[in-house]
Amino acid sequence: MSKLPDPWQAGLAAGWQVTDASRLAQDLQLECDVAIVGTGAGGGMAAELLAQAGLRVVMLEEGALHSSGSFRLNEAEAYPQLYQESANRQTADKGITILQGRTVGGSTTVNWTSSFRTPAGTLGWWRRAHGLQNMSEESMQPWFERAEARLGIAPWETDPNANNAVLARGCEALGLSHGRMRRNVRGCWNLGYCGTGCATNAKQSMLVTTIPAALQAGARLLTRVRVQRLLLAGDRVKGVLAEALQADGVRASGRRVTVKARQVVLSAGAIGTPAILLRSRAPDPYRQLGKRTFLHPVVLSGALFPQRIEGYYGAPQSVYSDHFMHVGAIDGPLGYKLEVPPIHPLIMAATLPGNGAVHQRLMRQMPHLNVTLALLRDGFHPESVGGQVRLRDDGSPLLDYPLGAVEWEAARRALLSMAELQFAAGARAVLPVHEDAGLARSWREARQMIAALPMQIMRTRVVSAHVMGGAAMAADERRGVVDGDGRHWQLRNLTVIDGSLFPTSIGANPQLSVYGFALRQAEALRQRMA
Repeated sequence: MSKLPDPWQAGLAAGWQVTDASRLAQDLQLECDVAIVGTGAGGGMAAELLAQAGLRVVMLEEGALHSSGSFRLNEAEAYPQLYQESANRQTADKGITILQGRTVGGSTTVNWTSSFRTPAGTLGWWRRAHGLQNMSEESMQPWFERAEARLGIAPWETDPNANNAVLARGCEALGLSHGRMRRNVRGCWNLGYCGTGCATNAKQSMLVTTIPAALQAGARLLTRVRVQRLLLAGDRVKGVLAEALQADGVRASGRRVTVKARQVVLSAGAIGTPAILLRSRAPDPYRQLGKRTFLHPVVLSGALFPQRIEGYYGAPQSVYSDHFMHVGAIDGPLGYKLEVPPIHPLIMAATLPGNGAVHQRLMRQMPHLNVTLALLRDGFHPESVGGQVRLRDDGSPLLDYPLGAVEWEAARRALLSMAELQFAAGARAVLPVHEDAGLARSWREARQMIAALPMQIMRTRVVSAHVMGGAAMAADERRGVVDGDGRHWQLRNLTVIDGSLFPTSIGANPQLSVYGFALRQAEALRQRMA
């Protein structure tokens, strides 16, 4: 697989402007039309559009450049190379582990390719509760269609792997609605190691689509560079001040990077973008910055089957069910989306409950293990207020995310739903991923056990790969950080283009939502700069 053509090698040989800041021998100063901080779903889409419009674009990425030539489907290499905090970023209370990308392409380089448009109910809620009257299915449809065409987003026609087939089979047995995923792939080899970087370049991430296109159009990319703060002058941003990192991608090298720009775009993600604004002491007259940051808190249920599941092979996610997403009013008890994750040994070893001999026996049975997950839709119930991004003493970001009664109630319902589904699909035993749980041999036993489990952090395993909000868009400056086009309310030439501007969670895997909104906001910025 290492012998497959790597498009980055050809591009770099042809003269793409890429600077690894860890190799700088002195401070670096640049000037451009648009400085884009972050190269994930938001920054990547914006960079291509703006560079192809003839603007001088500089992209700044905290992570390193890794491409298909170095992707070896190896968890031990991938997590420290490609993820924030080696795939072990945690909330302040250690209760939720967060998976976020930290490499060129951001999370699009390591995600599982699941692609959903922003649900109509979510857009409707944003109109009603947040005054965003232009957010409708009709107004967003052209942007989603454009993103889908650019990134090969289409239904996955290949039969689901055995892990996803469990979800489909359980839904059919119980009469629950379910469907097939759409994925952003072209020529997928169906390997199943999307989370370690796509070694075949089939995943249409920013790494192989928009960032190369932006570079081909004359943009410049800086890697291993951490933006510290914006350079503010009254109600304008003059540029960004960053520090070069050493080759480890963590420690500062002592070199400074200054990029002066007519316009600055923050695309550092829903933890990174608020953190930069906080470090910059950006205007925040209504105390909105960093507030209402939302995850999709995820709870999990394992199940052992007589047959081999081998969830480490095949497309990671290809089946989903929204049956439990719609449990009543959108602002009522939290709904949840059912999916499955891929099952790889390192991340499973860190996630499964128990220790010692008990944990060892579970790991030995991994080929027979199915795992189902439930994404909780946070941010609609009046008591579901999300978390807050704040800064540690060293300026690094930290997300406070206390889980309250409404989240724990939904988590228990989700564990019950998943256990019943897994037994209906033929499981011989079910294991809720909870430190106090054991193997249940029947649905009745599982129901009794789950009802008695204490829903608490560090006992109930909660994870998330979806971070949203913290620099939310709103109809007026009293309720948000940016307007509907992503423009900062107080800083005239600053635009936010990433998931941090969502007023709530999406209620679906958010990458396509970010793509669509990024195109919309980048086009509005292009027109303002014309």
